[in-house]
Amino acid sequence: MIAAAGLVIAGMLLTLLGPITFGKTAWALPDDLWGTLTAAQRLLHLNPGGLYTQPTGLIAFPGAALILVPAVALMDVTGLPLAVQAVHNPHPVSWLIAGPYEIALSAVVLFATDAIAERQCVPRQRRFLLAVAGAVAVWSVSIRWGHPEDAVAVGLLLYGIEALADDRLGRAGWLAGAAIAVQPLVLLALPVIAVAVWRQGPDGGVRRLTGFTVRAAIPAVVTVGAAAAANWHATVTALTSQPNFPAIDHPTPWTSLAPHLAGGGVAAGPGRILAIVFACGCAAVFAFSRGSGEDPLTDLLWWVAVALAIRCVFESVMVAYYVWPALAVALVAASVSWSRFLPVSIAVVAVTLAAQLDWRGAWGWWALMVAGLAVTLYLARRSKPVLVPRPLASGTPLRAGALRAGDHQVLPEAEAGHRRCVHADR
Repeated sequence: MIAAAGLVIAGMLLTLLGPITFGKTAWALPDDLWGTLTAAQRLLHLNPGGLYTQPTGLIAFPGAALILVPAVALMDVTGLPLAVQAVHNPHPVSWLIAGPYEIALSAVVLFATDAIAERQCVPRQRRFLLAVAGAVAVWSVSIRWGHPEDAVAVGLLLYGIEALADDRLGRAGWLAGAAIAVQPLVLLALPVIAVAVWRQGPDGGVRRLTGFTVRAAIPAVVTVGAAAAANWHATVTALTSQPNFPAIDHPTPWTSLAPHLAGGGVAAGPGRILAIVFACGCAAVFAFSRGSGEDPLTDLLWWVAVALAIRCVFESVMVAYYVWPALAVALVAASVSWSRFLPVSIAVVAVTLAAQLDWRGAWGWWALMVAGLAVTLYLARRSKPVLVPRPLASGTPLRAGALRAGDHQVLPEAEAGHRRCVHADR
């Protein structure tokens, strides 16, 4: 909560007062947010056919607009116009509502990472630093670029992974489905998670996997189906071509191979299909690997981070916040030990800041980002076994001296059903 509040306060100060430091008068607002807000306003006014028509520029699933409906509803109630920032409108007052809302909404990923860290018996001091590092990284997604849907989707996915670790398969499936409906980038992680679902049910793997897959598919099918029914052509065009613009964002070595669209854009869809294929390859490796001495949850998180990082390898056009999902998951995977957490935190902050560089070449910036992700994932991985939480059966007494110094045990809470970590000293 401290990190989330700090993110909101710092974000508003940076956007409203930050430009004064550089002698500018206009507020420093995320340009990408306004199109999604326009799509949310059309949903509020029961116009789903306008989700994928100009000027929304929406290429994510409808959940990206749906999560912003409360903000535009409040604007309608207060009479604030949803006006895009321009020369004649350098201070759009709608940002005073949209800004705190979308930044606070993005903070859901901080709560999700903290929940997993707490489940892994990470000490509170390290969890605090995890929240701070996570807030610095999510700044690029939310405050700098205005894509809270990415943060919400990754947060929901992490909550789904936590539910899966507790063998709450139904909850895990619905949370994964909600994440996909908000931002389909998390589809890259689904093959790896499917392997984990299969492993949990050796006697009923097919049935478990089928149930999980159906639940994960329903939210996206319903929301995309409603948009397609309202405006088939616009919906299919936006979601299949995934247009991006190398003259505005960062070209990559794949730009010249991508199909070219009108207006100087290129289609990112084919490259993202290739990323899905390689993500399935990651799942195959994960399925036949024996782990690396990690507990299963940490191992799963690391492979999810790898799968999410693959997107950046095959993107036809890159934007700075594309690197963030893999960094966020790698950070929580590394939080189980100081020896990994500190270097990974430094790498995450460094890659986040380096991503803001305005390099225009097809190789330099892209190669730097891919190398940064590779280094971060390498630092987050550990080949030798580490001490991990060990479950105790209900009612098992905790005997003094039964644990080595620094070991952790997880005891069921009889009343609340939660788990707490007990640290034993000699």
